Amino acid sequence: MRRIAVPVLLLSSVLLTACGGSSTTGAASAQASSSAAVPSDPAASGEPADGELVVELVPEQGEAAQTYRLSCADQPTGDLPDPAAACAQLTGQPDPFAELPADTMCTQLFGGPQTARVTGRWAGEPVDLALSRTDGCRIAQWDRLGALLPGPTG
Repeated sequence: MRRIAVPVLLLSSVLLTACGGSSTTGAASAQASSSAAVPSDPAASGEPADGELVVELVPEQGEAAQTYRLSCADQPTGDLPDPAAACAQLTGQPDPFAELPADTMCTQLFGGPQTARVTGRWAGEPVDLALSRTDGCRIAQWDRLGALLPGPTG
């Protein structure tokens, strides 16, 4: 009986030592995680700055996406046809990237096969909005974004 007790005690002491070592590592990891949680410059973390948007527009199903960039930070810039008009259109709306409410009744009107995705940051909030022209509500949402979506057919 004593022969079994010695290896068990030895194994227990090894496990306790290993657990003690990992708790120190865990504390160091927790400290590193808490310092990483401190807010930092969005540009340094790879996040877009406020007013920076990327639009991926697909003119027809199966076609490659056309990618446009827009910055409304200081001076409107980007490769959209009219960055100033796009920034003015967005600034003039209380929440231009609001999702459509799930219980919205929409006319069954097809506006075209175009789809788009807008990502970035606006008014301090992240933006990730999928758009289409598959019914009356989505056509109206598309139209409200105006110059941000260069023409229904690109």
